[in-house]
Amino acid sequence: MNRSMPTNNTNHNDKLIHARFLFTPPSASPQAFTLDVDIKIPGTGITAIFGDSGSGKTSLLRCIAGLESADKGELCVNGDIWQDAQTCLPTHKRPLGYVFQESSLFPHLTALGNLKYAMKRSGKVTSPDFYEHVIDIMGIAPILSRNPHQLSGGERQRIAIARALLIQPQLLLMDEPLASLDFARKLEILPYLERLHASFNIPILYVSHAMDEVARLADHTVVMAQGKVVAQGSLADVFSRIDLPIRFHEETGVILQGKVVERDKQWHLTRIAFSGGELWVADGDDELDQSVRVRILARDVSLALSCPDNSSVLNRLRVEVTELNDDDTAAMSLIRLKAGDEYIIARVTRKSVARLAIKTGDLLWAQIKSVAVVR
Repeated sequence: MNRSMPTNNTNHNDKLIHARFLFTPPSASPQAFTLDVDIKIPGTGITAIFGDSGSGKTSLLRCIAGLESADKGELCVNGDIWQDAQTCLPTHKRPLGYVFQESSLFPHLTALGNLKYAMKRSGKVTSPDFYEHVIDIMGIAPILSRNPHQLSGGERQRIAIARALLIQPQLLLMDEPLASLDFARKLEILPYLERLHASFNIPILYVSHAMDEVARLADHTVVMAQGKVVAQGSLADVFSRIDLPIRFHEETGVILQGKVVERDKQWHLTRIAFSGGELWVADGDDELDQSVRVRILARDVSLALSCPDNSSVLNRLRVEVTELNDDDTAAMSLIRLKAGDEYIIARVTRKSVARLAIKTGDLLWAQIKSVAVVR
């Protein structure tokens, strides 16, 4: 049975979240920013609100939740007006769920007690099927009888997410939900977030400054700096740009969507096809024809004028230079390369650019180590 979140009757293709806010957070700091945004983002899937600390990500989320009173604000969620010049729904009347950095569970209640509180607060009837679906997706059945202090950080966050889902919101807000977890707990909870994405028809705004989370989870992204939106769009479009006013440093790289076309069990490799060619990557036990997402960091791409047949590097792509730009260090350059309908980025020394006389329009060969491709 395919279960999904209740939604309004807006046509899927018309679903849109329009958020417009002008807000100055109270602060004694002379560097305090003013949040000034006007965005239209998909009303489905996961939209990542991405940027450095202090860029305004959480302020935007709090304005959407009604936790901050913006000087000027408009908010329309899939056709429903939550805020405009005449209307401003208080937080408790906005049909949303909010997951914070810390789980914020009631310490005197068991995990189950926390969930029951959410269902009571929602004011909606929770069907047994829907309840069991949430429990199953978040994998929390064995820990429902425990108190919060008996749970690991990852377990507490899974309970917090389940609690937010059981409110049956029209919008789910997640403010760096993995920030307080160590690396092991973060890896533990990411698969549950992927299952959440695939299993519930509810738009999610996911605040993060961690590129690996965004690359793995998001469909759409909004990049912020100093309270303003500097880029937005699909992950492939935004993170293949090299002209943004903010830099991603060692995290600079692209996200590609491909399909598994071969699994080489002898060498434990998987061949993934996309519009620009094929990539061999470490075998991830994916099924043939399965759609997968891979991330290629700019630092792991090298360039050659001719096809290097006598190389240990398995992945060689024919690419066209579309743009060159300075990196954030004087020695390096960023080069945007077109491969089929997709783009990749190479981060190479300016000396290499000069030695190969690389310019816009050149046809080159890009080499990418299989071990460097991030799944």
